[in-house]
Amino acid sequence: MIDTPHIVQTSVQKAAVIRITVPRSEMMKVFSPAVGELIAALAAQGVEPVGAVFAHHLEMTPDTFDFELGVKVAAPVKAAGRVKPGQLPAAKVARTVYSGPYEGLPSAWGEFVKWMKANGHEQAENLWEVYSVGPQSTPDPANWRTELNRPLAN
Repeated sequence: MIDTPHIVQTSVQKAAVIRITVPRSEMMKVFSPAVGELIAALAAQGVEPVGAVFAHHLEMTPDTFDFELGVKVAAPVKAAGRVKPGQLPAAKVARTVYSGPYEGLPSAWGEFVKWMKANGHEQAENLWEVYSVGPQSTPDPANWRTELNRPLAN
């Protein structure tokens, strides 16, 4: 389900983001429209996205996601509506890649967390997913790839 996890050091990466706080059950309803809004705002500013869309989860409860939907950028962006300049942080992270449909992400995260615990890694509060290959690339969910990143507390 997931590739063998490994530890990497990330550097700060400039991004354009939209902050979203939503009940978990509403995630799929708000995600695609927000991606469209983000890409349109970048196009209006003449800023090219660098890489795939990500979701940087800042706080998660059993009922709510509080996250920044974003995309890395090579040039600074100006605030426009809900789109703001942001970043992915520099951090030591455990990283893996999940292959399959988005409905399998909770199980993939569970498998990833088990690996982290078994290998003595303490998780920080935040995490991010990068949707490297998804419906924008191929209609077959079996070919979708999501990079899972979990910053380490130790």
